[in-house]
Amino acid sequence: MYDFAPDPDLPAAERYRQLASAADALTSGEPDGVANMANIAALLWEFLPQLNWAGFYRMIDGELVLGPFVGRPACIRIPVGKGVCGAAAQSAQTQLVADVHTFPGHIACDSASRSELVVPVTRDGAVIAVIDLDSPEPARFDADDAAGVEALAALLSTRI
Repeated sequence: MYDFAPDPDLPAAERYRQLASAADALTSGEPDGVANMANIAALLWEFLPQLNWAGFYRMIDGELVLGPFVGRPACIRIPVGKGVCGAAAQSAQTQLVADVHTFPGHIACDSASRSELVVPVTRDGAVIAVIDLDSPEPARFDADDAAGVEALAALLSTRI
Protein backbone atom coordinates (compact mmCIF):
# COMPACT_ATOMS: atom_id res chain seq x y z
CA MET A 1 0.00 0.00 0.00
CA TYR A 2 1.15 3.48 -0.77
CA ASP A 3 0.33 6.26 1.65
CA PHE A 4 1.21 9.73 0.47
CA ALA A 5 -0.12 12.52 2.67
CA PRO A 6 0.91 15.88 1.26
CA ASP A 7 0.67 18.88 3.55
CA PRO A 8 -1.86 21.29 2.00
CA ASP A 9 0.15 24.28 3.24
CA LEU A 10 3.43 23.36 1.53
CA PRO A 11 5.01 25.91 -0.79
CA ALA A 12 4.55 24.92 -4.43
CA ALA A 13 8.21 23.99 -5.00
CA GLU A 14 8.20 21.56 -2.07
CA ARG A 15 4.79 20.13 -3.02
CA TYR A 16 6.07 19.36 -6.52
CA ARG A 17 9.34 17.96 -5.15
CA GLN A 18 7.33 15.53 -3.02
CA LEU A 19 5.03 14.74 -5.94
CA ALA A 20 8.01 13.94 -8.18
CA SER A 21 9.53 11.74 -5.48
CA ALA A 22 6.27 9.83 -5.05
CA ALA A 23 5.88 9.52 -8.84
CA ASP A 24 9.41 8.17 -9.16
CA ALA A 25 8.79 5.62 -6.41
CA LEU A 26 5.53 4.44 -7.99
CA THR A 27 6.75 4.19 -11.57
CA SER A 28 10.36 3.08 -11.18
CA GLY A 29 10.73 -0.39 -12.61
CA GLU A 30 7.08 -0.69 -13.70
CA PRO A 31 7.01 -1.35 -17.46
CA ASP A 32 3.27 -0.85 -18.00
CA GLY A 33 2.66 2.71 -19.13
CA VAL A 34 -1.09 2.61 -18.50
CA ALA A 35 -0.55 1.48 -14.91
CA ASN A 36 1.96 4.28 -14.44
CA MET A 37 -0.42 6.88 -15.88
CA ALA A 38 -3.21 5.63 -13.60
CA ASN A 39 -1.06 5.99 -10.50
CA ILE A 40 0.21 9.41 -11.55
CA ALA A 41 -3.35 10.66 -12.17
CA ALA A 42 -4.21 9.54 -8.63
CA LEU A 43 -1.11 11.26 -7.22
CA LEU A 44 -1.94 14.51 -8.98
CA TRP A 45 -5.44 14.34 -7.53
CA GLU A 46 -4.05 13.74 -4.01
CA PHE A 47 -1.26 16.32 -4.13
CA LEU A 48 -2.92 19.25 -5.88
CA PRO A 49 -5.87 21.10 -4.36
CA GLN A 50 -8.79 22.59 -6.26
CA LEU A 51 -8.85 20.14 -9.17
CA ASN A 52 -11.92 18.71 -10.84
CA TRP A 53 -9.98 16.58 -13.35
CA ALA A 54 -6.46 15.16 -13.55
CA GLY A 55 -5.28 12.75 -16.16
CA PHE A 56 -3.74 11.88 -19.48
CA TYR A 57 -4.52 11.91 -23.14
CA ARG A 58 -2.31 9.57 -25.19
CA MET A 59 -1.20 10.28 -28.74
CA ILE A 60 -2.50 7.40 -30.86
CA ASP A 61 -2.53 7.48 -34.66
CA GLY A 62 -2.25 11.27 -34.76
CA GLU A 63 -4.98 12.16 -32.28
CA LEU A 64 -5.29 12.44 -28.52
CA VAL A 65 -7.15 9.53 -26.93
CA LEU A 66 -8.36 9.53 -23.34
CA GLY A 67 -6.04 7.76 -20.92
CA PRO A 68 -6.18 7.16 -17.18
CA PHE A 69 -7.72 9.99 -15.18
CA VAL A 70 -9.50 11.01 -11.98
CA GLY A 71 -12.65 13.11 -12.29
CA ARG A 72 -15.86 13.18 -14.27
CA PRO A 73 -16.21 11.33 -17.57
CA ALA A 74 -14.28 13.13 -20.29
CA CYS A 75 -14.08 13.63 -24.03
CA ILE A 76 -12.67 10.44 -25.53
CA ARG A 77 -10.86 11.83 -28.59
CA ILE A 78 -9.38 15.26 -29.20
CA PRO A 79 -7.93 16.26 -32.57
CA VAL A 80 -4.43 17.72 -32.50
CA GLY A 81 -4.75 21.50 -32.63
CA LYS A 82 -8.24 21.59 -31.06
CA GLY A 83 -8.83 22.90 -27.56
CA VAL A 84 -6.19 23.31 -24.87
CA CYS A 85 -5.01 19.69 -25.03
CA GLY A 86 -4.81 19.74 -28.81
CA ALA A 87 -2.87 23.03 -28.73
CA ALA A 88 -0.34 21.52 -26.32
CA ALA A 89 0.03 18.45 -28.51
CA GLN A 90 0.43 20.49 -31.70
CA SER A 91 2.94 22.98 -30.29
CA ALA A 92 4.69 20.59 -27.87
CA GLN A 93 4.44 23.51 -25.42
CA THR A 94 2.78 23.84 -22.04
CA GLN A 95 -0.61 25.56 -22.14
CA LEU A 96 -1.46 27.57 -19.01
CA VAL A 97 -4.98 28.95 -19.33
CA ALA A 98 -6.40 31.19 -16.59
CA ASP A 99 -9.92 31.26 -18.09
CA VAL A 100 -10.82 28.43 -20.45
CA HIS A 101 -13.89 30.33 -21.66
CA THR A 102 -11.59 32.82 -23.40
CA PHE A 103 -9.42 30.14 -25.06
CA PRO A 104 -10.17 29.93 -28.80
CA GLY A 105 -11.71 26.56 -29.62
CA HIS A 106 -11.92 25.40 -26.01
CA ILE A 107 -13.53 21.97 -25.72
CA ALA A 108 -15.83 21.92 -22.69
CA CYS A 109 -15.69 18.32 -21.49
CA ASP A 110 -16.81 19.56 -18.05
CA SER A 111 -18.66 22.87 -17.91
CA ALA A 112 -17.47 23.37 -14.31
CA SER A 113 -13.85 23.78 -15.44
CA ARG A 114 -12.60 27.37 -15.40
CA SER A 115 -8.82 27.04 -15.71
CA GLU A 116 -6.55 24.43 -17.24
CA LEU A 117 -2.92 23.37 -17.37
CA VAL A 118 -1.81 20.99 -20.11
CA VAL A 119 1.78 19.74 -20.35
CA PRO A 120 3.05 17.61 -23.22
CA VAL A 121 5.03 14.46 -22.49
CA THR A 122 7.66 13.98 -25.19
CA ARG A 123 10.01 11.19 -26.16
CA ASP A 124 12.65 11.56 -28.88
CA GLY A 125 11.15 14.92 -29.86
CA ALA A 126 7.61 13.61 -30.36
CA VAL A 127 4.56 14.21 -28.16
CA ILE A 128 3.45 10.84 -26.77
CA ALA A 129 0.84 12.14 -24.31
CA VAL A 130 -0.36 15.22 -22.47
CA ILE A 131 -0.98 15.68 -18.77
CA ASP A 132 -4.23 17.62 -18.34
CA LEU A 133 -5.28 19.36 -15.12
CA ASP A 134 -8.61 21.19 -14.82
CA SER A 135 -9.91 23.34 -12.00
CA PRO A 136 -13.25 24.98 -11.22
CA GLU A 137 -11.24 27.96 -9.90
CA PRO A 138 -10.30 30.73 -12.35
CA ALA A 139 -6.53 31.23 -12.62
CA ARG A 140 -5.89 28.19 -10.40
CA PHE A 141 -2.57 27.37 -12.10
CA ASP A 142 0.59 29.47 -12.25
CA ALA A 143 4.20 29.23 -13.42
CA ASP A 144 5.13 27.10 -10.38
CA ASP A 145 2.46 24.56 -11.34
CA ALA A 146 3.65 24.56 -14.94
CA ALA A 147 7.27 23.98 -13.88
CA GLY A 148 6.28 21.22 -11.47
CA VAL A 149 4.17 19.34 -14.01
CA GLU A 150 6.83 19.83 -16.69
CA ALA A 151 9.35 18.12 -14.38
CA LEU A 152 6.86 15.30 -13.87
CA ALA A 153 6.38 14.98 -17.64
CA ALA A 154 10.15 14.70 -18.10
CA LEU A 155 10.28 11.90 -15.51
CA LEU A 156 7.42 10.07 -17.22
CA SER A 157 8.77 10.37 -20.76
CA THR A 158 10.34 6.90 -20.57
CA ARG A 159 7.79 5.38 -18.20
CA ILE A 160 4.52 5.67 -20.09
